[in-house]
Amino acid sequence: MEMNHVRRGSGEPLLLVHGLGGSWRTWEPVLDRLAAEREVIAVDLPGHGETPPPSGETSMDTLADAVTSFLEANDLIGVDAVGNSMGARLVLELARRGEIGDTVALDPGGFWEGWERYFFYATIAPSIRLVRALQPVMGGLTASAVGRTLLLAQLSARPWDLPADVTEEEMRTFAESPVFDELAYRLAFGPAQQGTDSTPGSVVIGWGRKDRLTLPRQAKRAKERFPDARWYWFEDAGHYPHWDAPEEATRLILQTTGRDR
Repeated sequence: MEMNHVRRGSGEPLLLVHGLGGSWRTWEPVLDRLAAEREVIAVDLPGHGETPPPSGETSMDTLADAVTSFLEANDLIGVDAVGNSMGARLVLELARRGEIGDTVALDPGGFWEGWERYFFYATIAPSIRLVRALQPVMGGLTASAVGRTLLLAQLSARPWDLPADVTEEEMRTFAESPVFDELAYRLAFGPAQQGTDSTPGSVVIGWGRKDRLTLPRQAKRAKERFPDARWYWFEDAGHYPHWDAPEEATRLILQTTGRDR
């Protein structure tokens, strides 16, 4: 499947995979930093950004299949990959399947149990309804530190410090994604992420200590399912470490991926 994507920089390729409702633009805070040393390929997943939705169901399996098809079509099988949130779960699944190389998963979903599933869904479902309703005034809200704080407190440890243009774009793509509702339900109540003790490349799982969506307590389960993964804590970041700590996230990615690391 062909997916909308951008390429920047030169060198060893690096795939970036956004989270639920996002687009390639979610990586803007780190994109140029990464592109200074790597050829960065940032994609819009099916039903996100400028990539149309699939003709059938949208699930973690169909998204992983779509990314694999994209990698095959672009001679990128074995590429190093970075994902955040749902995208982090996707790159872990692709690593489990043996389709990618070194892998960095930032605050992955898919490791919740029991009441945590309901917490995730009960938070996400009303939030997206509010985001859709506020689209006519979203530009003004994201231009204000108070507005960003109210809108993004669950995703960022310091939403008031975030760039207005990046946050406005994220809220727009959230609202416009035709697969958001289906994926949110499947993420909450579908199968958990499977693990493995054997992947083609290294796996690093990074987690924000102040994550209010995929709660840090879930990190233990991620480690149990990927026992050979290396662990990294972002001490002052929330669910989007690449927003809250872009220099730290860039350093982690560049130091833990690539043949020359």
